[in-house]
Amino acid sequence: MKKRITGAATAAAMLLAGVGNFAVPVTAAEEPDYASALQMSLYFYECQQAGHLPDWNRVEWRRDATTIDEVDGGWYDAGDHVKFNLPMSYSAAMLAWGLYQYPEGVEQSGELDNYVNNLEYVMDYLAACDRGDSVVYQVGNGTIDHTWWGPVELYQYGMEDAGTSYEAARETLGSSEGCSAVFGDMAAALAAGYCALDGRIDESKREDYLAHAENIFSIASASPSDTVYNDSDASGFYRSSHFYDELFYAANWLYIATGDKAYLDKATGYISHLDKELGSDELKYSWGHCWDDAMQGGMLLYAINTGDPTYIARVKKHMDYWTDSVAKLDGGLRWLTTWGCLRYAETASFIVGVACDTLFADENTDKYREFCEEQVNYALGVNPDDQSYVVGYGENAPQNPHHRTAHASWKNDLAIPDTNRHILYGALVGGPTENGSYEDDRQNYINNEVATDYNAGFTAALCRMLSIYGGKSDPAFPPVEQHDGPEFYVEALDKGISAQGATVSFKITNHSAWPARVQDDLSFRYYMDLSEILDAGLKPEDVVVRCDRDQSAMYASKGVASAEISGIQHYQGNIYYVEVTLPDGRAVLPVSEGMQQCEILLALVYPNYGTGWDAENDYSNQDILGKAGEADEAGTVKGIVTPYIPVYVDGELYYGIEPDGTSADGNAVPGKDPVSPGPTEKPTAPSTEPATQPAGTEEEIVYGDVTLDSKVKLNDVVALNLYLLNLDVLDDQQMKNADVDRDGSVAPFDALNILQYVIELIEELPVQ
Repeated sequence: MKKRITGAATAAAMLLAGVGNFAVPVTAAEEPDYASALQMSLYFYECQQAGHLPDWNRVEWRRDATTIDEVDGGWYDAGDHVKFNLPMSYSAAMLAWGLYQYPEGVEQSGELDNYVNNLEYVMDYLAACDRGDSVVYQVGNGTIDHTWWGPVELYQYGMEDAGTSYEAARETLGSSEGCSAVFGDMAAALAAGYCALDGRIDESKREDYLAHAENIFSIASASPSDTVYNDSDASGFYRSSHFYDELFYAANWLYIATGDKAYLDKATGYISHLDKELGSDELKYSWGHCWDDAMQGGMLLYAINTGDPTYIARVKKHMDYWTDSVAKLDGGLRWLTTWGCLRYAETASFIVGVACDTLFADENTDKYREFCEEQVNYALGVNPDDQSYVVGYGENAPQNPHHRTAHASWKNDLAIPDTNRHILYGALVGGPTENGSYEDDRQNYINNEVATDYNAGFTAALCRMLSIYGGKSDPAFPPVEQHDGPEFYVEALDKGISAQGATVSFKITNHSAWPARVQDDLSFRYYMDLSEILDAGLKPEDVVVRCDRDQSAMYASKGVASAEISGIQHYQGNIYYVEVTLPDGRAVLPVSEGMQQCEILLALVYPNYGTGWDAENDYSNQDILGKAGEADEAGTVKGIVTPYIPVYVDGELYYGIEPDGTSADGNAVPGKDPVSPGPTEKPTAPSTEPATQPAGTEEEIVYGDVTLDSKVKLNDVVALNLYLLNLDVLDDQQMKNADVDRDGSVAPFDALNILQYVIELIEELPVQ
């Protein structure tokens, strides 16, 4: 039987992984799994890692990026690619505090190693920002960075394509003064990390963190001011409202780390400078602990450090503010403000929880404990809409957080593709509106943004929940992602095929995302049956191969090599091919509309410009002959994606079907995963007789019903693809049902045939 894949089916197959891509291990929102939530939250921080990635990074779609940064490592802030040290250090301090306060819960969950790895990674970066008499407080220019939307692995090329300097985009900002808020938070983070990592990392490195914390704090406190910081690029993104709160916070952590009363005295001295309630002299108790306001966290630490009843009462006032005064949504969430409401509520859960477990451990704190659980559980889907606000967690989780690399657009376009290509496991989105509604919209960065500071208090709160309820994380996490189709393929159009020859447009396409990358030695082959040439007494090499357009030549001024076009090459029998190779992958990159495809226009002309060309027998024409292609909304005619124009990476078949049946689905990792071998000789004409029936009677088999639920649906395609990717097993009955072409084996063509049936491109199964 001839295994034919139509262009429409191929396109549908490319979307298949996106349909099932968000299946998650947690299914019951009513019974929160705090261990899995913590596991995912730590994974999110690995998604944010910058520079040279550590070997323990688990994110299959990430690779080294922005490696020219003056200070390597650290976290990209949110969906962008800037390292803003103010929110980063705030976040690092919160992660450290969670581990420091509740280590037993983290350890018994199985996540201690992942926690320590992630915390140590960010501490190394913050320590490296200390230059002795000055400190780096930002790497990357936010204004420039926000001009391009694409995966960070191709940041350099995205910036250059947008007409911007890569070096300018990775600007380093540092100072020796006028940055008290960010320096204070950096000192607090390093001191907290020193405390949290006691006995968990090399002691000399831990002592180094403390030395840097003390030095950065001395610079921050020597001339209290934010004038330099607030006059920099940082001001447009994370402007500091005050700085004595960060100095207060840092002094308390340094006292905990060193036991040196001089730091506690420093903290005491800062209290008179802290914010007051509007219109009074009362110390501020409203608002919440966050990247721009460390006062409440500092006040809690100060009350613990001193045991002073006055400040214990101040902490209690903050607890009552959150439980009694902040607006309460159905389900219990306290809604403080429009932008990223969940980050405030989750952090308040942690602050209130720590106060319950320390300052008020001997009192009845049921009201506060209920509040703490409501905030965490609401984020995990215990709410009127059963809406999880953590990507990848639960059955109704966000799929489209505002995040460039997870979206993996190939067009520098926030709207393309429709659904994010990667699962940003663990990322806490901004949260619901004031009326409790939520829309999973990537372009809504108020409610669907993600950021390291959003997850910070949430991660710490999960540590506390684990200390109370326990739980074990999933040793099989993270699951392997199913690709949304070939990363490299050709869109082809018949531009004029006649008796004189054939003119075909080939747009070789790079939509790579696992990871997004420059792919050298990318090629495709156009296969032809030259029987008519040979029958006319001519030689195959007499066919004229003319290149009428080579888009790769446009980049010659950048040193990019042009396409290499072979002459007529013999395949087998009367089958020949022309191969086009892009030796330099910079000729086609998923960074913009103009660069994601590279067009090669070839004319194959009958010898001596005569007639007699037969295009109908040419293998690669099966899907394109006489087809005009479809126009998109902008009126651009899209070519036809066909497996009969196979694509090769480094000379190895990557996607498509060769004339002898050898095939590859484009979901393999080039150079690692094998293709399916075809017969060693050219196959004979397809038989009109049905293939041998597998064991069992016709009545016992429900073709296409891979899941054995008596229906043929998209989940059968997903199940079969999981089997083909070695991610699942099928029993004997499932294998019989899956063999829809009845050739005695289960192969990718069976999955494609089931898909065609589901989307009504074919009328019945089994396929004849």
